[in-house]
Amino acid sequence: MAAPAERRCWEREQARLKAGVVEQDTEEWQKDPNFAGLERVGGVDLSYIKGDDTSACASLVVLSYPALQVLYEDSRMVAITAPYVAGFLAFREVPFLVEAVQRLQQEEPKLSPQVLLVDGNGLLHHRGFGVACHLGVLTDLPCIGVAKNLLQVDGLARDELHREQIRSLQRSGDTFPLTGTSGRVLGMVLRSYNNSSKPLYISVGHRVSLGTAVRLVRSCCRYRVPEPIRQADIRSREYIRKQLCAPLELRPARPESSKKEAELEDEADA
Repeated sequence: MAAPAERRCWEREQARLKAGVVEQDTEEWQKDPNFAGLERVGGVDLSYIKGDDTSACASLVVLSYPALQVLYEDSRMVAITAPYVAGFLAFREVPFLVEAVQRLQQEEPKLSPQVLLVDGNGLLHHRGFGVACHLGVLTDLPCIGVAKNLLQVDGLARDELHREQIRSLQRSGDTFPLTGTSGRVLGMVLRSYNNSSKPLYISVGHRVSLGTAVRLVRSCCRYRVPEPIRQADIRSREYIRKQLCAPLELRPARPESSKKEAELEDEADA
């Protein structure tokens, strides 16, 4: 549990960084109906060792677009020291993801992603600044939040009306907006895969519009979860399995680093 002073510090940091969020398209490829010019899409994920919420594998993958073939993979064990506090997931996980992006930019700059799909929320957040916004501002990359569960903020609720709206999503590509009591559209609910009635919750992270975010996520889905995140999840879990057969070497967390608000389920349910 974070101390009150630490929480206040995190809130101030979120507010400071939130000022840098750009909620519009900034890239030429985003304006093209077929995303002409987009060649590399990244996905990030952290997987935890079962029963140990301090040992995790941070994974970054880059896929070709539109073929969705893996071009680059970086998976490393990390030691999580910051406590889990709802609404402050980024302070627990983002430092490791930023480091992974920076390693790629330094070592293989030609494979750097043009956009990142993030396992978590963006503007759909208690203070409008989720992990996808946080990572986007710190890396200055276009980022999209992709969650499998609804974060109940601004009057949004998993009630019967919400369930009825989900049932109305009949085919892949069907959507409906998430409008809070404030009147603001915080994200979009997307049926991403015909064979799964469970939707995704898409929100803007940074340097992308909501419409573009939804179109791109849909185009990256072979199954329910978009392929960049699915591959990052698969590879981080596999890396953990291999590490459990050998002594773990965990990289210490930075002091400022912050359990997932909504863990991505295994793709088997797709």
